[in-house]
Amino acid sequence: MSGAVRPGPRRLLVPGLMTAGMLAVLIGLGVWQLQRLAWKRDLLARLDAAEAAAPVPLPATPGPLQKVRAEGDWLDGPVAWYGSAVHVLSGGPVLGSDLIAPLRLPDGAVLLVDRGWMPAGQEPGLSPGRATVTGWLRPAERPGLFSARDDPAAGRFYTLDPQAMARTLGVAPVLPFVLIELADAGPAAGTPIRPAHLPRPPNDHLGYALTWFGLAVALLVVFAAYALRRRTGEE
Repeated sequence: MSGAVRPGPRRLLVPGLMTAGMLAVLIGLGVWQLQRLAWKRDLLARLDAAEAAAPVPLPATPGPLQKVRAEGDWLDGPVAWYGSAVHVLSGGPVLGSDLIAPLRLPDGAVLLVDRGWMPAGQEPGLSPGRATVTGWLRPAERPGLFSARDDPAAGRFYTLDPQAMARTLGVAPVLPFVLIELADAGPAAGTPIRPAHLPRPPNDHLGYALTWFGLAVALLVVFAAYALRRRTGEE
């Protein structure tokens, strides 16, 4: 009999609408990652410009992406240790922390300086006196949910908190940020290992965008195969 009703395209309506919705989401995510890619490239270009520029004197209100220079006197007394990291030295992997030392500025304020990574148990070997330090400024942190607990009595910190560090070191008034000292000509033997460049965030946005667009194409292929199979089965 010819009275049987063939649903035809109506059976594809709901799957088609679902596919269209998922396609919109996947393509939107891909476009968003391309926008993030443009933003990240601009950020990296500004970091390159800041890297090439001469350091500016320590401003009263530091801005982002600045290489700064501070002049003052290293204070004789205790130091603090920040974080915990492993560096591979000539003898193999070594555990250590970043050395935090106070620098008294001409106006009387104290700037805490991250002088770089040192192996655990190694004496700082710092000498008080006049110094000029170049680096970048890192704002104070708040403890994270899974941060290790600071041990002020031992001078060990896992949160970059200038106020707490200053209380342990017995110095005041302290500025609300820490200067991360940059290596001037590469670290010499026995001195802290310092970064040679301003920090640069990873730039993976192009890969993410291609992933989202690839998933969109795969979804189209799957839907086309499904629709073809349904139509073939109805004929």
